[in-house]
Amino acid sequence: MRDITEQFWNASIEQLKRGYIYEEQEEQFVCLVCGEAFVQGMIYAEGGHYYEAERFMRLHLETSHGSMLSYLLGLDKKMTGLSELQNQIVQLFDQGLSDKEIMKEIGSNSTSIVRNHRFALREKMKQAKVFLAIMEQIEEKTAKPNRFIHTHRTPTMTDQRYAITEQENEKMLHSYFPNGTDGVLARWPKKQKHKLAILTHIARRFQANRTYTEQEVNALLQDVYPDYVSLRRYLVDYGFMERLSSGKEYWVKLSEADRDRRRTTDDDG
Repeated sequence: MRDITEQFWNASIEQLKRGYIYEEQEEQFVCLVCGEAFVQGMIYAEGGHYYEAERFMRLHLETSHGSMLSYLLGLDKKMTGLSELQNQIVQLFDQGLSDKEIMKEIGSNSTSIVRNHRFALREKMKQAKVFLAIMEQIEEKTAKPNRFIHTHRTPTMTDQRYAITEQENEKMLHSYFPNGTDGVLARWPKKQKHKLAILTHIARRFQANRTYTEQEVNALLQDVYPDYVSLRRYLVDYGFMERLSSGKEYWVKLSEADRDRRRTTDDDG
């Protein structure tokens, strides 16, 4: 199954801005938000109109996710590095509002506050570029055993428990899945670090672009571990999956805004 989290973190800046990548081997465009794929050369219909694959991918991003900017801003501040006020100001910048209009929106009485934030954000961008250039060179020289696995995009915490190297991860998975990583979990770990490695692996069994009923989630998890109820709860508690408060629907959590977008479904039910 495609690991959309891996593709998201391995994407270039331009690909993240665009919101999708092109897989040459499969000849398809893949959404970096949900993993939806559209095959090059195919024609897709929507609302009485017909689109080639890449154009349809852009339409998909717009209709399903709003925009790539809105999706990225919807990630937790641990991921964006933006405070709530900075996040709000960036959204207002995107709307093309003047400094005076933004001043009113944020409840300030001085346009210099907005200019200062604009300057600070630009400085943060320059620092990020330099830092990225530094780290990419370091990563290129880092041997595989010392490389860290990618965390999912919606963790409930980000600390040393996520410091899992690729080599450590392989050892843990082999230990807990002795009959192969697609097989049954032999036992539930006690250490938090091991739990995160196991949950990261199990979460990949769920498609990011679909909604599951509780029965479907149970059916998938029963093939992994007898105590599937606990597994289901851990996937939600650690931020891998989200669910309606009614428990009727589950989905791979893509951003902090997911729950709000689904509340109407829960209310209507």
